[in-house]
Amino acid sequence: MSRPLLFLDVDGPLNPYAAKPERRPEGYTTIRASVRPGPPLRVWLNPSHGPALLSLGYDLCWATTWMDAANHWIAPVVGLPELPYVDFGQGLFAERPDGVHWKTEAIVTYAAGRPFAWVDDEQSPADTAYVAAEHPAPALLHHVSPRIGLRDEDFAALRDAAAGLVTRL
Repeated sequence: MSRPLLFLDVDGPLNPYAAKPERRPEGYTTIRASVRPGPPLRVWLNPSHGPALLSLGYDLCWATTWMDAANHWIAPVVGLPELPYVDFGQGLFAERPDGVHWKTEAIVTYAAGRPFAWVDDEQSPADTAYVAAEHPAPALLHHVSPRIGLRDEDFAALRDAAAGLVTRL
């Protein structure tokens, strides 16, 4: 029996970028990441998130604009090993006329019929409908506020979902 996938976004769930800029959330550390042209990005990360994610019963995969750079900048700080990632290629930031997020189709393709949960701060009902119509296995789209990032309640919901996704294989 294979474990479900857990697709992880960085900005929002792991990096609560929309929190008050002058007040780093408790338990978080600050890094400055130079992943794009321009000034380094201020990123807040919680070192307890990696062990908590690893304990949930999923196979983890990055689903973020950071793509492979998340393995260099994010994984070591939060305590994750190098993870596979969804390569969004030419679809990165591409707007769709149906309102489906630009990540959604690539995530469904990557999952290739496996049950999954997807943690992000930008999902909408259009994404839920797309996944329900195009993905044959159970899936959970779990929204996380970019003001607060992953919380204990999110980890509990993901843990509960993992058990349900596995039993429905």
